[in-house]
Amino acid sequence: MSTSNLIKSQHRLLRLFTFSFFMTMGIVVTFFPLYFDYKGYSKLQIGLLYAIGPLIGIATNLLWGFLSDRFQTVKKIMIILIIGQLITAILVFTAGWFSLLYICLAMFFFFQQPVNSLNDSQLMLSIRASGKSYASFRVWGSIGFAVSAGGFGLLLRHYGTGLTPILCLFTITCTLILVFFLKDARQSGKKMALGGMLSILRSKKFVWFLTLVIIMSVSHRFNDGFLALYMRQLGAPDSVIGYAWMASALSEIPMFFFLSKHGHRFKELPLLAFAAIIYALRFFIMGSIHNPVWIIGVQLLHSLTFGVFLITANRYLSQIIPDEYRSSGQAIFAVAWSSIAGLISGMLGGWIYDALGGSTVYVIAGCLSIVAAIGFLATHLFQNDERLPGSR
Repeated sequence: MSTSNLIKSQHRLLRLFTFSFFMTMGIVVTFFPLYFDYKGYSKLQIGLLYAIGPLIGIATNLLWGFLSDRFQTVKKIMIILIIGQLITAILVFTAGWFSLLYICLAMFFFFQQPVNSLNDSQLMLSIRASGKSYASFRVWGSIGFAVSAGGFGLLLRHYGTGLTPILCLFTITCTLILVFFLKDARQSGKKMALGGMLSILRSKKFVWFLTLVIIMSVSHRFNDGFLALYMRQLGAPDSVIGYAWMASALSEIPMFFFLSKHGHRFKELPLLAFAAIIYALRFFIMGSIHNPVWIIGVQLLHSLTFGVFLITANRYLSQIIPDEYRSSGQAIFAVAWSSIAGLISGMLGGWIYDALGGSTVYVIAGCLSIVAAIGFLATHLFQNDERLPGSR
C-alpha cells in the first residue's frame, strides 16, 4: 500500500476511534444516571456517584498524560486505559451495594477520563504533517455522541433501561478493537525531559490562558450540571430534556465542519472572545426563559459557544506547546476545562441554586462569560509573544 493510502487509512481509523469513544461517553453522560435510578439508587446517591468524576479526573489526566509523554507513546497508554474501562465497567454493572459501586465507578473514571485528552493528542500529532484540521476529526466525536444519545435512547425506550450495560460494553469493546489498528503518533518523537514539563507550568502565557479557560468553563459547566434540573423546575417532561441535549450535540457538527475548512482564517484569541460573548448571550436568555420548550432552540447556540471554543482552544494550544509535551499539555488543559471547573461549578452552582434559584445560576454564568471575553480580548491586544521551548 502506498504512503498516501496508508495515511488515508489511518485517518479513517482515527475518525472511527473518535466516533466509538464518544458513543461510550454519550452513554456515560446521558444514560448512566437513568440506569442508576432504574437500579433504585436515590438522587442523592446518584449525585455522590457523579461527584467523584471531576475529582478523579484531576489526578488521572495528569498521570496518564505525563506517562504518555515520558514513554513517548499514546497508543499503548490508550490500550491500557480502554482495557481498564472494560474491566471496571463490568464491575460497575455487577456491584451489589452502593459503597462497592462507588469504588468501582471511581475506578472506571480513573481509566475513562484521560482518553479524551489523549485522543486529542493523537489527533494533533497525526494530522500535523497532513494539513488536515483537528475539527474535521473531532466532528466525528459529536456525531458519535449524538448517535448514542438518540439511537441508544430509542433502543432503551423500546427494550428498557436494563439494556444499558450491554450497550456500554459493546461500545468499549469496539473502541478497544480499533485502538489496536491505530499507528502510534509518538514513536519517533523527542523524549520528554521533566525540566521541559516544568517550563510549561512556569509559562505565564500558558497559566493565564488556563485561568481564562477555567472562568469560561465554570459558566459552561453550570449549564451542563443544572440544565435538566432547571428544565424540570420549569415543568419540562423527560422527553423535552432529551431533545435539548440532542439539539446541542447536533449543533456542533456543522460548526466543526466549518472550522475545519475556514477556521485558520481567524485569530484564536478574538475567536475565543467571540465564543465567550455568545456564551453570555445564551445564558442570559436561559435565565429569563419561562417556557422550557424554548430552551431547545437556545441550546442550538451550543455550536457558536462550545463548538467554537473547543476547536479554537485546541488550535491555540497546538501553537504554544511543543510536540514532546503534547499529552501533558492536553492533560493539563483537560484538568482545567473539565475537572477543576467541574468541581467549582458543582459546589458553587449547587449553593447558588439552593439559595437563589436556577435563573440566578444562569445570570452568574453569563457574567463569568463576559469576564472571560474581556480577558481573551485583552490578552490578544497586550500580551507579548512568549513561546515555550520547541513550540511553533
